[in-house]
Amino acid sequence: LFSIVIFGCITNEGYINRPSEVEEYCIFNRNQNACNYGVFMGSMAFLCCVAFLALDVYFPQISSVKDRKKAVLADIGVSAFWSFMWFVGFCFLANQWQVTKQEDNPLKEGGDAARAAITFSFFSIFTWAGLSFLAFQRYKLGADSALFSQEYTDPSQDAAGAPYTSFGGGDLESPSGGGGQANSDGAFDGTGGYQRQDY
Repeated sequence: LFSIVIFGCITNEGYINRPSEVEEYCIFNRNQNACNYGVFMGSMAFLCCVAFLALDVYFPQISSVKDRKKAVLADIGVSAFWSFMWFVGFCFLANQWQVTKQEDNPLKEGGDAARAAITFSFFSIFTWAGLSFLAFQRYKLGADSALFSQEYTDPSQDAAGAPYTSFGGGDLESPSGGGGQANSDGAFDGTGGYQRQDY
């Protein structure tokens, strides 16, 4: 949301011109780099947010522990990176706005948009830092619960190679239900109605 506000403010009202000029310049001290930085950062941050939102939705379906660990580490790294980049962006935009000459904008157009871009750049620093902290907590939680330290095995694939064992873990009981005799040659001597098979 913050990146959309920054991107929208600069693209809509971030370019102005003097009454005697036709060509428009960036509102931040006529420095095109300041507007380009804000627009690029806003659009890329928005795309990163969408990508990680999709990853969060898909995360429970990731069966590989290594892939889960990589996803969480990527979340930490990208969030910390964007927090730093928004800090740089805030300082850059605020500095350029401070040194902007009044004669470059005599009608004082776009001042609210410029201040909004600077303000939401400042908010974005703490937003991305908070996301980085939450991702680190998620990584710590996974490491403490041995989520990342053990290999995940699919139960359906594991059952195919495992030998069959009975439900109780012991010998099968006789189906007569009387005394629960063990499965032995003596239990099937023909007296209980069963025929003995000789091999």
